[in-house]
Amino acid sequence: MKIGIFANDTPQTEQIKNQLEQKLIDRHITIDNTDPEIVITIGGDGTLLSAFHHYQEQLETIRFLGVHTGHLGFYTDWRADELDDLVISLQSDNGQAVSYPLLDISVTYHDENQARHYLALNEATLKRIGMTMGADVYIGGELFERFRGDGLCVSTPTGSTAYNKSLGGAVIHPSLDVIQLTEIGSLNNLVYRTISSPMIVPANDWITIVPNQASDFFMTVDQENIYGKQIEQIMFKVSKRKIRFAKYRHTEFWRRVQAAFIGDLNEN
Repeated sequence: MKIGIFANDTPQTEQIKNQLEQKLIDRHITIDNTDPEIVITIGGDGTLLSAFHHYQEQLETIRFLGVHTGHLGFYTDWRADELDDLVISLQSDNGQAVSYPLLDISVTYHDENQARHYLALNEATLKRIGMTMGADVYIGGELFERFRGDGLCVSTPTGSTAYNKSLGGAVIHPSLDVIQLTEIGSLNNLVYRTISSPMIVPANDWITIVPNQASDFFMTVDQENIYGKQIEQIMFKVSKRKIRFAKYRHTEFWRRVQAAFIGDLNEN
């Protein structure tokens, strides 16, 4: 088995990384950050997001596993004081995994003949710098609404607990192959009308956003900011690819949601 280690650059994480590397060496487990079978991230959900994009061309051959250095995250199952148990689990690995949906994004720019493709684990957003954003929203190729407001967010089920939730979007279990469209500060008056509610779109459908002809739009794909080019349209759909996590002790989704947003009910 070949193990890759992906960590943030804090002193605490560096110390944990060194400990894990030594434990893997002691158990004769190969460390390979170029062509790994399992990638262990050390840090938080942001670190795992970075690792996902770093290895996104190898998703079909990689499983991920997260060690958190702070609070339990939505992608990190192991604590820093459980490295010995983690290494034992690696030694008894039999390929077990759990898969989560991803967001496929296709962007067409006015000055380019071919669309650019992106992949998101959490979400993508489209906004306009300093002004109200105007865009036509199509569902499955049919015009659905003419949006006016601050922006739009399209998220995966796992991303539904991130920025999407702060916008009032629904929390979706990652066993569902869907994406969610959530409005950001929409205008609703006698002139403009939007659904003003999160929309869940299935895998056999797609969302297309056609912004007006202004050039000052910017898009985010997870942690990446993309701006400076005039966007003709953006198409979102459930990706045919998935991210896989090594399922040794994978915390159930609703337990993660409760721990992150509600806490221990016995303390109330």
